[in-house]
Amino acid sequence: MVIWVAPVQAADSVAGATVFNTNCAAYHIGGGNVVNGAKTLEADALAQFGMDSLKAIQIQVTNDKAAMPAFKGRLTPEEIANVAAYVLNQSEKGW
Repeated sequence: MVIWVAPVQAADSVAGATVFNTNCAAYHIGGGNVVNGAKTLEADALAQFGMDSLKAIQIQVTNDKAAMPAFKGRLTPEEIANVAAYVLNQSEKGW
């Protein structure tokens, strides 16, 4: 399997909020996960599953994994970086 991800870049979590609300919020309401309740976007769960960095979240969002679809081709690399920044920022705040 080929995994594609854009280089980690400076990201805008404010712009990421718009991307998240449009593409992710229905599945991750308040940082939760309606498909797999154990894999929330809370800081401790992100750390537990190795998703507590911009790069890891960008890879997850870009490429499909388990129940989550790939957003490569649907979101730009900049939008993916922004949504990753938003998720990390919100997880640190406790959503």
